[in-house]
Amino acid sequence: MKCLQKITRVKLNIKQNNNLILFGLVSAEPDYKLSLTLNKEFGISLRNISAVKLIDDNGYDLSFSRFSDSSGSPDVIFNLISNRSGKHFLLKKLKNVDYIFQVQDSDNENNINRLTASLKKISAVTAVFNIDINTLKDKNLQHLTQ
Repeated sequence: MKCLQKITRVKLNIKQNNNLILFGLVSAEPDYKLSLTLNKEFGISLRNISAVKLIDDNGYDLSFSRFSDSSGSPDVIFNLISNRSGKHFLLKKLKNVDYIFQVQDSDNENNINRLTASLKKISAVTAVFNIDINTLKDKNLQHLTQ
């Protein structure tokens, strides 16, 4: 007779990024120029890192550029992610947005208004939208919140 193995249940504690701020940016500038402008405005060092890659419903490989900075304070991480790849969008519900500016900050309540005002001052940015992660329903949102 076979010996039955004991099944162990393991609970994974997955942290939700409650301290994640997303901004939708409209800009005609290419991603590298916008990243340089954001570097100057915020005193950060956005660098091109591995792109967000996914396969759409039709089987096309899509690649969305990503620039990241985590060299400053360990509590604050900045990401600039392209929302467009040719005619395709990372977040389909936000077709009017060219870039997603993601800020992971432990003290985000005080910084949202300051960041919005600073982004609106940048001449390369045409419009700034605050994106509420809790109300946005898009299957690709998981690629931003990892």
